[in-house]
Order: sequence, then C-alpha cells, then structure tokens
Amino acid sequence: MVHMTDDSKLLVERVQTGVRMEKRLLKILKAFAEYHDMSLGDLLEGIVLHAFDGKTPFNAASLERIQELKRFYDFDLDSSASHRLKEIKVRSARRRA
Repeated sequence: MVHMTDDSKLLVERVQTGVRMEKRLLKILKAFAEYHDMSLGDLLEGIVLHAFDGKTPFNAASLERIQELKRFYDFDLDSSASHRLKEIKVRSARRRA
C-alpha cells in the first residue's frame, strides 16, 4: 500500500455530481457531517477512501452517534439491503393533471 507523503499529491480537482440516495440515509449523512463541521462531500470522500483501503471509517464514538441518528430518522436498513433497494416511483402533480 502506498502512503501519501507528498502534499502535492493531495491537490485534487473536485466535480459536482448528482447522485440519488435513500432519503433517510442522506439525512443521517448530512447530520453526521454537520456534527463534525465538515461538508457532505468531505465525509463521503473519507468513507470511500477508508473503504478502498479495507478500513472502517468510523471509531466507536462515531458509530454510537450514527446509531443515535438512525433512531432519530427511523432508519432500519443495514448493509444486507445493499443493492436490493427498490425506488418508489412518485407521480408528479403535472402528470396527474
């Protein structure tokens, strides 16, 4: 594994993306990012970089906070739901008219 020691390698170009995500999951991620005074993008980058290295991105205190947020947002999904979620097709008011 290569460790990043040269700060010039840490200069990145970020792009705006439009991803779709389960609504309550997004609320939890936003709340967690806000709790740590960081952007949602920074949080997601950190999660993915840790996952790519096979490491957990969260310590015990963070996992406890996430459990609190999951209860607050009535979120009962876990990793077993991954790749099996089905999206509700919401009919727009314009189409019904």
